[in-house]
Amino acid sequence: MSETIYDIFVIGGGINGCGIARDAVGRGFSVFLAEMDDLASGTSSRATKLIHGGLRYLEHYEFRLVREALKEREVLWAAAPHIIWPLRFVLPHHKGLRPSWLLRLGLFLYDNIGGRKLLPATKDLDLQTDPIGRTLKPGYGKAFEYSDCWVDDARLVALNARDAVDKGARIHTRTKVISAKRVGSHWDIETENTETGRTETIAAKMLVNAAGPWVDTVLDQSVHAHEKHAVRLVKGSHIVVKKLYDDPRCFFFQNNDGRIFFAIPYEDDFTLIGTTDEDYFGDPRDVAISESETDYLCAAASEYFATPITRDQIVWSYSGVRPLYDDGASKAQEATRDYVLKRSGGNSEAALLNVIGGKLTTYRRLAESALEHIEAVLGKRGEKWTADAHLPGGDFPVGAFAHEVEKLGTDYPFLSGPEAKRFIRRYGTRAWTILDGAKSTGDLGQHFGAGLYAAEVRYLMENEWAHTPEDVLWRRTKRGLAGAEIDQEALAAFMAEDQAKTTVAL
Repeated sequence: MSETIYDIFVIGGGINGCGIARDAVGRGFSVFLAEMDDLASGTSSRATKLIHGGLRYLEHYEFRLVREALKEREVLWAAAPHIIWPLRFVLPHHKGLRPSWLLRLGLFLYDNIGGRKLLPATKDLDLQTDPIGRTLKPGYGKAFEYSDCWVDDARLVALNARDAVDKGARIHTRTKVISAKRVGSHWDIETENTETGRTETIAAKMLVNAAGPWVDTVLDQSVHAHEKHAVRLVKGSHIVVKKLYDDPRCFFFQNNDGRIFFAIPYEDDFTLIGTTDEDYFGDPRDVAISESETDYLCAAASEYFATPITRDQIVWSYSGVRPLYDDGASKAQEATRDYVLKRSGGNSEAALLNVIGGKLTTYRRLAESALEHIEAVLGKRGEKWTADAHLPGGDFPVGAFAHEVEKLGTDYPFLSGPEAKRFIRRYGTRAWTILDGAKSTGDLGQHFGAGLYAAEVRYLMENEWAHTPEDVLWRRTKRGLAGAEIDQEALAAFMAEDQAKTTVAL
């Protein structure tokens, strides 16, 4: 057993766990985080990838949540302008669904309750004259165009984790919590590395259960607590098809069953369509898009687009399980997206904080709320700080993205324009660290296809906990969308050999 007693032990390497770890260590708490798989391998890499207020939540009177989320859009954009950027969304009026006046009222609130400063306001569109209307079937006339932001969700998690470690936290991936036992005023947490089988017992004064869909599983199987919380698992699925249109704007569509879905330009060459909302009752590890969800998304999109969306156009699909707080809503899409924090113990008994619900957009505010609970038990160490802090690589102004791309291209002229843009989009100013000293692509080492070189892979292994090709291709770079262009066998062999060297060095 380690002689160190940490202030906080966090279970779960998703956005909430990593956000809490980062905030806490930045205030002076000692933090250990364990994730049983890869960072963001669960819900946090399977979202619609928006930093948004949640226009549809206004229908359910979740004004506090929407206001908080709207205020966070520009805060997060400023913190990470490489992986977060503004988008414009087109919301066509569909006769027979929500009336035009209701949509306009909702968008008026959306524009004015969240402290919008930089994002453009809503405007009316005529789809008969605006070029984007040609993408849709004839008959759509009136539409509204409004602002929200895009985020690379898995990278948001990795950068929070990286910043936490840079500030002194310990983060172990592929590390499962076997048991957590209260020993007076602290916890003894037994962990097991799922790759090596090595076990370690960590002592901590407070346990934070941010296991997402597994929050009750942790309570039952690891903590052996009698408490259970009202967690409702809701499945959301998406499909990715070849690019449907060239306009950079996104669509917000209404469906005739009351649900909504998006069509969003994705990774330059694709369109992302989703999401679904349905209750889920299985193991979150087994979640996958169903035949009925695929049909639903194809049919829903085909209701709007001039060219029908068919199964053979799908190049990738993914599904995630949202662990929502069960507020008794009758439909999955009506369940609250707000977060709930439940604390037990304290004083002479080791404290436990359970994190339920939440969304990408409000992760930073959730972390601040969690720190209020942590400070109530462990005392105050430092002031709030994350609202004005950059995430790694994001230390440039929100309007300077194109300048950073140009600067990288000037410093490394062997990069094409799209390659320089991709490096800045993924790594921001840390792109210079990856490319340091390179005079040509030959200096970047082995090429695995689609512009993915050994230098980038090695950086991800050494700095961002990437262990497998899946970690690299789908959660760190999205190069997996290049398909057969990637030599996955060569990538796996390289990573296995480099991992062995790293293990020896450690």
